[in-house]
Amino acid sequence: MSITDNLKKIKSALPDDVTLVAVSKTKSISEIREAYDTGHTVFGENKVQEMVQKWENMPKDIQWHMIGHVQRNKVKYMAEFVSLIHGVDSIKLLGEIDKRAQQNNRVINCLLQIHIAEETTKFGLSADELDGLIHSDEFHNMKNIAIVGLMGMATFTDDTNQIRREFRFLKTLFDSTKKIIPDISILSMGMSGDYEIAIEEGSTMVRIGSSIFGARNRN
Repeated sequence: MSITDNLKKIKSALPDDVTLVAVSKTKSISEIREAYDTGHTVFGENKVQEMVQKWENMPKDIQWHMIGHVQRNKVKYMAEFVSLIHGVDSIKLLGEIDKRAQQNNRVINCLLQIHIAEETTKFGLSADELDGLIHSDEFHNMKNIAIVGLMGMATFTDDTNQIRREFRFLKTLFDSTKKIIPDISILSMGMSGDYEIAIEEGSTMVRIGSSIFGARNRN
């Protein structure tokens, strides 16, 4: 099936309240253009330099999401245009985003990344670290960032019960965080292999790449 067919099939099966981020990392401008020509405008990248290059060469109504781990020294390159940063996992990174957003006279939307997987290779805040961050004076003094939700990645496993438990834990954290930050609305969890479970457990945003574009191009 073509990118167009894949995208239309997935979008037709998603609930209306779930946003699809088409993960376009390693994909060419022409491949992204094919997806864009179906009317899709939300794309996710995991490398800042690659996202900047694509932003420069693609229509400006595209919403670019940074879904990968972010190094603080790279924030300045995307601060002008990034729509949503998914992987915010420290107060220091949040402070850098706030500083760069202020320099560009804008407010940058962010998701706080929570570590829910058993794998130690995954990034993210613990529940205690999340609580400490959102109650800190430093956080409350930031005026150019907006926390709009939480994000997490489940363990890469065939054990669907474990995946479901991890997503359910994140949904519980989301609900408790919403009592403190009432404006949050995005719960970003679920990728090509587990997004159906994620949606069942309350996800409002899924990140899907290979099911749209095919296998990732290895750099």
